[in-house]
This record gives sequence, C-alpha cells and structure tokens, in this order.
Amino acid sequence: MVEPTIAQKAPYGVEVEAGKTYYWCACGKSAKQPFCDGSHKGSEFAPKPYAADKDGTAYFCGCKHTNNAPMCDGAHKSL
Repeated sequence: MVEPTIAQKAPYGVEVEAGKTYYWCACGKSAKQPFCDGSHKGSEFAPKPYAADKDGTAYFCGCKHTNNAPMCDGAHKSL
C-alpha cells in the first residue's frame, strides 16, 4: 500500500455544523486541507465522509496516519 503524504503533524481543528457532511482528504495532497479537493484522482486513495452530529470543533487528522479516520488519534506524535 502507498503511504499518504503528511499534510501536517498536528490535527486540524475545524468548526463543523450538525447535519452537514464533510469529506476528509486521505491522500494528504489536497490544497484545501483537511478536506478533499480531488487531488487523489488516479491513486488508491479516496476521501472519507464525516457526518457531523453536533455543532462545534472537530479535530481532523493532519498526518493521514490515524487509525480513527478521519479524526485525529495522536498518531502524528510517533511520526
């Protein structure tokens, strides 16, 4: 399996709205981090949908190595 590009070694804190779906970039190449802009096309990567269940701050993985995609699980600390 191809490794994703590390966009940053920290989570992205994003204000989300309940009921809205967001598409997290899994490849790390999007210019609109942490969300997908289609840069994965032609690769084995695909965006991961995240449906917000409440308004507030969500912490999306920036290193793309989380085991809890699309949310940060601290994996960046070991990279």
